[in-house]
Amino acid sequence: MPLQLEDYMLPCLNKKFFGMDCLGCGIQRALSLLFQGEFIAAFKMYPAIYTLLLLALMIAINFFYKVKYAQKIISILAVLNIAIIVISYIIKMNQLI
Repeated sequence: MPLQLEDYMLPCLNKKFFGMDCLGCGIQRALSLLFQGEFIAAFKMYPAIYTLLLLALMIAINFFYKVKYAQKIISILAVLNIAIIVISYIIKMNQLI
């Protein structure tokens, strides 16, 4: 059987030691789904996946080419990502109760 991308994923230590998901749980699986072309499933797995990729892309572009208002755009994207991650985590935790 060929190795799958899932064979190389890191375990969540928070889930392993405390038995509950952390704010980052699902991001590796969402990336894996994204690489497989499962775009909706990736969003359902980790709703911040696309805005995180946009943030990473903006940081990379700004690293090589200085973009006007880059710091403001990066700050807005960072706050947006934090909000999406926290809200989706709260929703996920409420569904488990």
